[in-house]
Amino acid sequence: MPLYLFSLLLHGYLALRLLPGLAVWPPAQWLLGLTLLVSTLMLPLGLTARRFRSPRLADRMAWAGMLFMGLFSSLFVLSLLRDAGLLLAWGLLSLVPGALSLDAASANSAAAVLLLGGLMSLIGFFNARRTAAVVRVDVPITGLPAELHGFSIAQISDVHVGPTIKRGYLQAIVDVVNRLEADMVAVTGDLVDGTVSELADHVAPLSGLKSVHGTYFVTGNHEYYSGAHAWIAELNRLGVRVLMNEHVVLSHGLVLAGVADWSAGHFDRSPRSDPHAALVGAPTSAPLRLLLAHQPRTAVEAHKAGFDLQLSGHTHGGQFWPWNFFVRFQQPFTAGLHKLESLWVYTSRGTGYWGPPKRFGAPSEITYLRLMTAA
Repeated sequence: MPLYLFSLLLHGYLALRLLPGLAVWPPAQWLLGLTLLVSTLMLPLGLTARRFRSPRLADRMAWAGMLFMGLFSSLFVLSLLRDAGLLLAWGLLSLVPGALSLDAASANSAAAVLLLGGLMSLIGFFNARRTAAVVRVDVPITGLPAELHGFSIAQISDVHVGPTIKRGYLQAIVDVVNRLEADMVAVTGDLVDGTVSELADHVAPLSGLKSVHGTYFVTGNHEYYSGAHAWIAELNRLGVRVLMNEHVVLSHGLVLAGVADWSAGHFDRSPRSDPHAALVGAPTSAPLRLLLAHQPRTAVEAHKAGFDLQLSGHTHGGQFWPWNFFVRFQQPFTAGLHKLESLWVYTSRGTGYWGPPKRFGAPSEITYLRLMTAA
């Protein structure tokens, strides 16, 4: 009930602010009113869909709820901007009477909110549901030996296999990665949103990933919401090597390490993320130390531990406007290649999506990184 009351209050705000402005266009007014009514009911159902005993019904409720969540988010943000604009218009009228028609501004802006919110959600849906495009990145490494020049890594992150992302979606990603013929594949967390018993069949395509040195995985925060220890065992069974504060040595002495998610220490029997522990026993003469860490903010400790490159995800690049502007307040890097003193950090925008099937202004990606000798 509290969730429904909260939903009612938020949708009530939209109704009070937008419906009167649409009175000059009755069909639009009726369309928005019906949409808000259905959204009020479906959004809480989508958030609690896993309570349904029928998996098929749960998935359908999640689909509907998440679609309406994406639409509601855009309508709500645009309505806040509209109210700010109307306040400025009211202030202008107090200074310059007759400068504009407040009624016309109210009607036109309400229609603009409805149109833009719907358009953003439609475009965002198609962006989210398509197979992620390949983003190619060259990382210049000072002192990189010639043998590692051109060493390639295919990175996928934040797929979020769950209610709206199933086997076919992941299989399409695997097919693209295999065509890259990378030296290794890195999966930097948040692979699943559900338990092994619910999703094992949908995650199975990972066993088909092909590369010279294999596939490596580190946990994200969502693995800990879904039974991390069971997923670690399942991924190892599929031939995906899970790195939990440990390392392996690949060709030409490259040290590949992985850490548990930043939040792992908050969960029972879960090791705390520790880049220093991940290097214990690693050869001190390694020409490159590469760290897989789900959250970019691991970079501070990664730099102290002596890593040269960190691959991360978690942020989704904000996933859809305007949240891409707010991620930077929670993580040091939102997306792309950045440098923290001597440490390179690449943050993927993610290969899937979480929650609403919507990406607007932050496209998904499969990253193809090449190590290059710095000039």
